[in-house]
Amino acid sequence: MAAIGASLCPAASFPAHRREEPSHTVLKLKPNRIPIMPPCFALSVDRVLETTTTAISANNGVASVKVNGEEGISAEKEKRGENKKEEEELNRRSGWRSYVEQLKEISKQDGGPPRWFSPLESGSRLDKSPLLLFLPGIDGVGLGLTLHHQKLGSIFDVWCLHIPVADRTPFTELVKIVEKTVRSEHQRLPNRPIYLVGESLGGSLALAVAARIPDINIVLILANPATSFDRSQLQLLTPLLQAMRGPLSLFPPEILSSLSGDPLRLLDKLVSGFPLQNTDREILEDFTTFSGSLPVLANILPIETLQWKLKLLKSGSAYVNSRLHAIKAQTLILCSGNDQLLPSQQEGERLRQLLPKCELRKFQGSGHFLFLEGSFDLVTVIKRASFYRRGKYHDYVSDFLPPTINEAKEVIESNSLINTVTSPVMLSTLEDGTIVKGLAGIPSEGPVLFVGYHMMLGLELVPLISRIFMERNILVRGLAHPLMFTRKETTIVPDLSAYDGHRVMGAVPVGPTGFFKLLSSKSHILLFPGGMREALHKKGEEYKLFWPEQSEFIRMAARFGAKIVPFGTVGEDDIGNLIFDYDDIVKIPFLKSALEDLAKDAPKLRTDVVGEVGNQPVHMPGFFPKVPGRFYYYFGKTFETEGRKLELKDREKAHELYLEVKSEVERCLDYLKEKRESDPYRSIISRSLYQVTHGFTSEVPTFEI
Repeated sequence: MAAIGASLCPAASFPAHRREEPSHTVLKLKPNRIPIMPPCFALSVDRVLETTTTAISANNGVASVKVNGEEGISAEKEKRGENKKEEEELNRRSGWRSYVEQLKEISKQDGGPPRWFSPLESGSRLDKSPLLLFLPGIDGVGLGLTLHHQKLGSIFDVWCLHIPVADRTPFTELVKIVEKTVRSEHQRLPNRPIYLVGESLGGSLALAVAARIPDINIVLILANPATSFDRSQLQLLTPLLQAMRGPLSLFPPEILSSLSGDPLRLLDKLVSGFPLQNTDREILEDFTTFSGSLPVLANILPIETLQWKLKLLKSGSAYVNSRLHAIKAQTLILCSGNDQLLPSQQEGERLRQLLPKCELRKFQGSGHFLFLEGSFDLVTVIKRASFYRRGKYHDYVSDFLPPTINEAKEVIESNSLINTVTSPVMLSTLEDGTIVKGLAGIPSEGPVLFVGYHMMLGLELVPLISRIFMERNILVRGLAHPLMFTRKETTIVPDLSAYDGHRVMGAVPVGPTGFFKLLSSKSHILLFPGGMREALHKKGEEYKLFWPEQSEFIRMAARFGAKIVPFGTVGEDDIGNLIFDYDDIVKIPFLKSALEDLAKDAPKLRTDVVGEVGNQPVHMPGFFPKVPGRFYYYFGKTFETEGRKLELKDREKAHELYLEVKSEVERCLDYLKEKRESDPYRSIISRSLYQVTHGFTSEVPTFEI
C-alpha cells in the first residue's frame, strides 16, 4: 500500500430516519418561521425529549456529486450549483435580518425555565444520525445556528437550548440541565456520539459538561468559547452598562423600532454624552451587530439581563478553567480573528495545548458571532475537519459526506494556480485501445483503481483529481499518508488544517482497511505504490518507479472485480529543478538533527518493508523553480479483474499482473516524455500568447496524437 500527497504540499437523497420510541413532547418549530413559544409547549427540564426528523432536499443535504461514477448531475442540480454562490451572497446580506426577525418572536416573555426545542420538522436524514445539542451564546435564545439548520438537519438530529430572557438559572444549574439530557440520550443510544455545539457562553457550557462526563462519547464544536473572559475586554462593559442605564430607559422599544439606520450611528446618538474610548466602541460594534438593531437588543438583552449574562460568563469561565484537565472529548475549536469581545485566537491556541484531542480552525476576517455570518458554513467546516462520525470512531469511508458542488469547486478554485500554471493535458485510452484527448477512456462504473507515478511533492494531485471531477463528475478518493489525519506536536509538519481540502475531497488514510472499504463501496481510488519514496525522490531519479515487491493490491482489487487503470504523469522537471535532496540534508548536522526529531513524531509506514522502498523519512527537499512548463497525464489501457478472483489468489499470477501494470505505467511515462517534445505550447509563454489571441478561457492545444 502507498500514500498520496506525500509530504508537505498542503496544497442523493437519504432514507428517512426517525429516532426510536418517541415518548415526550418537544416544541416543533417550522423551518422558515419561528413562532412564539407558548407556555403550553414548554418542556420541563427533567424530561427527556422526543426528537423530530428533518425535511431536507437532497441538494440541500450532503451529496450532489457522483462518487462512484454511477449517475451524472442533472441539469437542475447543475443550475442549483451555479446559483449557490449568488444565494450565499444573499445570505450574507440577509442572515442577520433573518435572525433578528426570528428573535422578535422567540424572545417574548414566556415565564418558563430553560428548555430544548427542535427547529426542524420531519423529513429525510442520514441513517443513524447523531444527536446535536446547540448551546447558545450570550443571547440565550437558541437561534444561533439559524443559517445552518437545514444542512445540519440532513446529517444530525438537532436540538437547541432556549434560555428565556428573564431566566436567572446559575451556570452550574445550566450544566446539570445539559448533563442530564446527555446522560439520558447516551443511555438510550449508547453507540452514537452526542455533539455539543456551543458559541461563546455555550462553549464554556459544553466544556463544563464534557468535564463532568468524560466517559460518554461526546464531540465538542466550539465557536469562540468564553473561557477567556478574565482576559477579555467584555469586563469593560460592566461600568459602561451602568452609565447607559439612564439614556436607554428614555427610549422604549416601541420608539426604537420606528427608527432606522446603522445601529452604531444610532448608538452614537444615544451615548453621545459619554466619552467612549476606541476600544469601547469596538466592543459595542461587535456586540450590537449580533442583534441587528437596537429594538431587538432592548428586548433580548435589557440592561439587567446583560449584566446577568456577564456574571454567567465570569462564573462559567472560572468553572471550566479549573476543570480542563478532566476533558477527554474530541474537540474542534473555531476561532475568529476579528473578535472584539474575546481574545478568541489566543484562547484557541491555549485550549489546543491543554486538551488532548483538540483541533483548531481560524477564520481571520470573522467577528465574534461566527455562526451568524453568511459566508460561514458549519457543515462544510465539519466535513473539512473530518469531524462527522456516527460511531465511537470516525470511519473515513462509511462516515464520509461527499462534497457538494460548491464545496468541491471551492477546493478546486483554492488550488487554481497550479492548474493555470501547468495547463494540464489529459489523454486516456478507449476500450479498443485508441488514445484520445480528454478523459472519455476512464471507466464510469466502480470500483476503479488508478495506479500511477507520484511526482515530486505530489504536485500532480490537484490537476488530476480536479480535472476528473470537472469533466467526468467522478470523485477520486486517494489513499493518503497518515500525517494528513493525525496531528503531532512538532511544528515542522504542517497543521492539519493545511490538508482540509484533501479530506473534503475524500482522502483516506492509507492502509488495508481503508482500501478494502473503498473497494467494497465501488469507489474510484487513487493509489501510488511508490508512495513517499517517489514523491520525495532524489536528484536524477525523476520518473523512476519505486514500487515494492509485494503485489497485494492486485489480489485485493481482484476480490472486488475492480478495474485497474495505470497512468503516467510528467512535467515536474518542466516547472523546477531538484537541487537539495535527502542525501544533502543529512550531511548538515542541525538539519539532520531536525529530521531525527521529526521522525519520532511523524506516522510510520511500511515498517515491515526492507530497503529504500520502506518507510521514507519526511523532509522538505530544495526545489528551484523554472519558467513553468506543462503537466501531461496519460491513462493507459484498463486491466480487468472481474471473474479472475480465484486465478489471482495465486501469488505468482497476481505478481504477473502486477508487473504488467507497472510496465504499463512506465510505457505511459515514456510516451509522454517523447510526445511533449513536439508540443508547441509546452512553455507558459507560448500558452499565454495563445490565450491572449484566442481568449483566456480557451483550451490550449497540444501535440498531435
